[in-house]
Amino acid sequence: MPTGQRPAGPFTPRDFQLVLLRRMADHNPGPVEDARRELGASITEMREANKRWQAMLRSPRSRSAAARYRSVLGEPESSAPRRIGDLECEARQWALPLWPDLRFEVLVADGGAVWNEWLVRAPGAAPPDLRTLEDLAPWSCTVDEAARAFAPARPLQGSAPTRWGLAFTAPDRDGVRHEVVAEFTWGLLQRTAPGARGLLG
Repeated sequence: MPTGQRPAGPFTPRDFQLVLLRRMADHNPGPVEDARRELGASITEMREANKRWQAMLRSPRSRSAAARYRSVLGEPESSAPRRIGDLECEARQWALPLWPDLRFEVLVADGGAVWNEWLVRAPGAAPPDLRTLEDLAPWSCTVDEAARAFAPARPLQGSAPTRWGLAFTAPDRDGVRHEVVAEFTWGLLQRTAPGARGLLG
């Protein structure tokens, strides 16, 4: 067995964090490398965790998405009803060691279907102070935080199911306003680019 590769076993919260990192690595390898080392994982382990996760998603015997998260992450740290427009759902949140100020949130419909799955700010954690372009550093904020700070923000279709985009105008530290597109993976900011179409055009 290659060095640093562990034998396959139950899919763990550590494995799930590697799955999140694998998708983030496409656009933001620096913080991902640091986080991977913090988990004590090799690049091979990260790839294998992602491969196993994808196999779980595609398996004909795959359990529902809501049940899958519970089996991998355990019982949610919190679970509360939430209303989004006319839709009623349950917001389930889990703590992940890599992001202590965030929670992985899954919105579950009455029938068990998952509407959304992403990282959000943890209850009680201080939100980032977002005022200028310079504040939009990788991993500094979540989708909803950026949308509130630079309202009105226009949602954009991401390049993959786990990605979101926002288009908005924001001032630089000199007060000059710029059109910006921000791209998020699993709800966490990865990068920004100038222009109305930017990264996602």
